[in-house]
Amino acid sequence: MTKLSVNINKIATLRNARGGDIPNICQVALDCERFGAEGITVHPRPDERHIRFKDVWDLSAILKTEFNIEGYPSASFIQLVKSVKPHQVTLVPDPPEAITSNAGWDTVKNLEFLREVVADFQSSGIRVSIFVDTNLKNIEFAAKTGTDRVELYTEPYAANYSKNREKAIEPFFEAAKLAKKLGLGINAGHDLSLENLNYMHTLIPWLDEVSIGHALISDALYFGLEDTIKQYKKQLS
Repeated sequence: MTKLSVNINKIATLRNARGGDIPNICQVALDCERFGAEGITVHPRPDERHIRFKDVWDLSAILKTEFNIEGYPSASFIQLVKSVKPHQVTLVPDPPEAITSNAGWDTVKNLEFLREVVADFQSSGIRVSIFVDTNLKNIEFAAKTGTDRVELYTEPYAANYSKNREKAIEPFFEAAKLAKKLGLGINAGHDLSLENLNYMHTLIPWLDEVSIGHALISDALYFGLEDTIKQYKKQLS
């Protein structure tokens, strides 16, 4: 079964727009779990413009489902994650000023760096996922890092889905097939939505997890959070 992890960064963005504690990050995360999400994802950035480091600690104390922390493995990020010990850490190559993740790792160029970081997290009992594109060489070298999983960067799929979904899914199917052959778990995320999620899941049913934030939170403005999560879960059934 493919699990749904809800990225709650956008909830933190809304809270931070006015200061204070509305909406409450922890309550929303607990509601997501109660409504059927199997995980919660956060991406604390150095400037704390949405999720704050304190949020990470607060969430770690209350979550009952899987906790996934995304981020660039800077010294401060590594220290935070190893202290919190979430179920999974997802390594992204974002520079600090990036608005959102917009590329996967060049795992060939960064092989030794990633190998060291992966081993460090695994020594603390944390599952590691590396954010990658569909370049098969990057999948091959991701496996060489010793990572447990890769997360496929799905923005190109989402952008081209309405034009030609068969063509859009093809490189992702090939990448997922290779990752499976190499013994890697497979996650997916970025711009997945109610429009395109089911088709990807139907073609790649061995996905372990999808991480969805922007589209899901936007849909919740119209359908409500509970109904929205149920609709996303239905796409994965």
